[in-house]
Amino acid sequence: MQVYHLLPGQGLDGLVLRQADTPRPGPGQVLVKMRAASLNYRDLRVAEGQYALGSVPENLVPLSDGAGDVVDIGPEVTRVQPGDRVAALFLQHWLGGEFEEAFGISALGGSCHGVLSEYAVFDQNGLVQLPAHLSYEEGATLPCAGTTAWNALFGGPAVKPGETVLTLGTGGVSLFALQFAKMAGARVIATSSNPAKLDYALQLGADEGIDYTASPEWHEQVMALTGWRGVDHVVEVVGGENVGQSVEATRNGGTVHLIGAQAGGLIDPTRVRRRNVTLRGLYVGSRAHFEAMNRAMAQHALKPVIDRVFPFDEAKAAYRHLAARAHMGKVVITLGDKA
Repeated sequence: MQVYHLLPGQGLDGLVLRQADTPRPGPGQVLVKMRAASLNYRDLRVAEGQYALGSVPENLVPLSDGAGDVVDIGPEVTRVQPGDRVAALFLQHWLGGEFEEAFGISALGGSCHGVLSEYAVFDQNGLVQLPAHLSYEEGATLPCAGTTAWNALFGGPAVKPGETVLTLGTGGVSLFALQFAKMAGARVIATSSNPAKLDYALQLGADEGIDYTASPEWHEQVMALTGWRGVDHVVEVVGGENVGQSVEATRNGGTVHLIGAQAGGLIDPTRVRRRNVTLRGLYVGSRAHFEAMNRAMAQHALKPVIDRVFPFDEAKAAYRHLAARAHMGKVVITLGDKA
């Protein structure tokens, strides 16, 4: 089989395609023929040696998000069978309940080998069934970006019909959050620095849009749009000093969900207290979150937004496309139908 390895200290130049033996599943394990994988901003940081939880395996197989077919199972496997269409959990050990720090060692594509390979072995508990209406490429976008957005809006104080959600930018998490919020009957205010991307968010269902480069104090526009009440939820993917504006844009008692590899920076905690805002950090989600999201997506026939699909042998180009930040939605690599 063909598999990509990421050599340390070389950035994208260290992404190499190699031949390897196809693995065999052991007790409780499942062999999956990978059909597609998607990229997250985290994957760029992993390639640059700037992101890891614990030690990184030698010759790391990168990428956390992938989907494919079960082709073989080991002894004692009961959750899946050959022919099932599945996706892998981002955090292989987080099945449900509250997040625990120890789950971080099971993060695919960072702390352990990922999915950018023609075949991969997973523990049976680290897989979920794909919704039937989704392609492999669409299913490959779900483990990190989709589950993170779902956890933000439904894993804590759940968004309710008639509430207002603020999304920042048009990356994968933000567009999933927009779609999930509209599915729940909420109003969405979207921000972007690019008018074309903002128009796309409006076409996708956002109720209002704000160009934050034209309005640096964008929280004031948010407050004006909400009658000076503020939004109920902010899906905050930027971090740093931006969190301060997110707090200012949130109603008293609302929630700012802190997501992703955020920038550092200081905020004024007195404004958090005075506005009674909850800052809720979250790290992707559990299998229970993933499965709940899949049920909702199947019920509403909701499809992820894919910006572009690259062939397997152009994986580096996919990374570079993501790094250019011109995308709207997810960047995907397809593994085609090779035997």
